[in-house]
Amino acid sequence: MFSYVARRLFQLCITLMLVSIVVFLLGRLSGDPLSLILPPEATEQDFAAAREQLGLDQPLWKQYSIFAARALRGDLGDSITARRPVFPLVMERLPSSLALAGATILLTLLFAVPLGVISAVRKGSYIDFGARLVALLGQSVPSFWLGLILLQFFAVQWRLLPFGDSNGIGYYVLPSITLAAFIAAGIMRLVRSSMLDAMDSDYVKFARSKGVPEWKVIWLHALRNALLPVMTLAGLYLGILVTGAVVIEEVFIWPGMGRLAYQSVVTRDYPVVQGVVLVTAAVVLAANFIVDLLYGYADPRIRAQ
Repeated sequence: MFSYVARRLFQLCITLMLVSIVVFLLGRLSGDPLSLILPPEATEQDFAAAREQLGLDQPLWKQYSIFAARALRGDLGDSITARRPVFPLVMERLPSSLALAGATILLTLLFAVPLGVISAVRKGSYIDFGARLVALLGQSVPSFWLGLILLQFFAVQWRLLPFGDSNGIGYYVLPSITLAAFIAAGIMRLVRSSMLDAMDSDYVKFARSKGVPEWKVIWLHALRNALLPVMTLAGLYLGILVTGAVVIEEVFIWPGMGRLAYQSVVTRDYPVVQGVVLVTAAVVLAANFIVDLLYGYADPRIRAQ
């Protein structure tokens, strides 16, 4: 297990380094950052002095080494519009995004996993047909449209649920339902497919031949192996939701990283965009690392590879 964890940690560090290189190069390709920092009346001497002060007159490899060293210390530069350090600005938004992503994944698993199992066990029945129809609708309805409908009725007209903040459980209901509708559809179909394969496997047939009760065969033997690919997909969704819910965060005025990224792109605040991308990459890699560990713990064959 130790060698498995060490390999995954090494891969995580290499991937994060490659992401930082890409982010650094994209920041340099976006144009001269000094044109956004200095006033319009700045002279060539002002530009030259600023380049020397910021190290922009150094070779590219040296600029990256300075950038990476500062990033490791938590120094991602200063926001052009907010006039604040980028790292604290991003970290203020991260808890709200992580909480919303976690609530969405939890809500998704609570509904999608049982529905997928029942759909597989009752294959070909009306329940199976209804579950697949619900999954198809969930993947077909645009998330922003569903969010607007829920917001209009439950928050604006009926005033049953609040929105526009993250201080309280009630604020999580509408955005998490909106995000979970699409994700739950995909996970439900994956659970159904995995359960059908598991129900036809030799170990399930062997358990039935031993007289194991059917509910144990389904919920303990078959589901345990069927959930392995679901763990991978849920971990991937958790990372993506941190900043991938830009439109939903805008609809519900959610103070998360997705909204921060959108506002930074609109205002051309490139240091904040770089900081959001780096922190998001770290969160995605950490989520996948945890999933890899759980996967290796659940399936010893993975550790042996």
